Amino acid sequence: MRREALGTALALSGMVIYGLEPVVIKSNPTSPISFAALSALVASLILWTAVGWSGGLDEIRENPSGIKSAFLVGFFGTALAYLAYSFGARMSTAINAALITRSEVLWSFLLSWLLLGERITKRLVAYSLVILTGLVLIMVPGHSVELRLGDLLLLLVPLFWQLGHVIAKRLPYSPQTIAALRNTFGFLLLLPLAAASGLEFSGFVIAEGLVIAAGQLVWYGSIKRINLSKATAIITPAPAVAIGVSVLLGETLTFYHVVGFALITAGTLGAIKVKSAIKTEGTP
Repeated sequence: MRREALGTALALSGMVIYGLEPVVIKSNPTSPISFAALSALVASLILWTAVGWSGGLDEIRENPSGIKSAFLVGFFGTALAYLAYSFGARMSTAINAALITRSEVLWSFLLSWLLLGERITKRLVAYSLVILTGLVLIMVPGHSVELRLGDLLLLLVPLFWQLGHVIAKRLPYSPQTIAALRNTFGFLLLLPLAAASGLEFSGFVIAEGLVIAAGQLVWYGSIKRINLSKATAIITPAPAVAIGVSVLLGETLTFYHVVGFALITAGTLGAIKVKSAIKTEGTP
């Protein structure tokens, strides 16, 4: 029970941290690819400091075979996900980007069921649908979502995230080591593209690096303790945090905001109560 409670608390912390990320990204005045590469570098430097402080270098020396899998986490979770998001958002709309990437919880159900053997209960599916309904009300009130090529790229973003998470969940490393390796490999993969498009630095790179480092530490700590599908359901309302911050900064609070936040809160509280479990023989 203590493991479940701690994993749930970490996922909730991640929801708040990642909810602040869109505010930082939106404020960035530099090239998106350069911003992603340098932010990954800053995050990796912070995380390697944490690894060295905790003695985490020993676990890499003892289990060097995990480095190949960690590379794949950086490849899917950072490099491919960011490229798909960057180009997808440019070819689509901000509203579509916010909505479509929230399909992550559905990718999580599919991959964690197929690859991790996690049991997806009807209750967790129902609560996640409530969360998604709330997000739709907040992000697209009165608007229709028109499918386009950019939307298809955006649909791949949460798939890449979840592929990285599935691999990370099985790594024999601590959360700080996984996050450090992910961002290091992500930086190295994005660096050639960033250099080709022109490296640009801004103070928001430091802010984003801090968000990435803190967010991934609590996220990997969470999925090491509870089901990936449950952790994803809990973190799904993260974009609503950004909307809440915008309201506090003076934007208008609408009826859709109120109802949406109510649904998101109800769905999140319900998902928290669902206990993590693994499929047994004969269980679909």
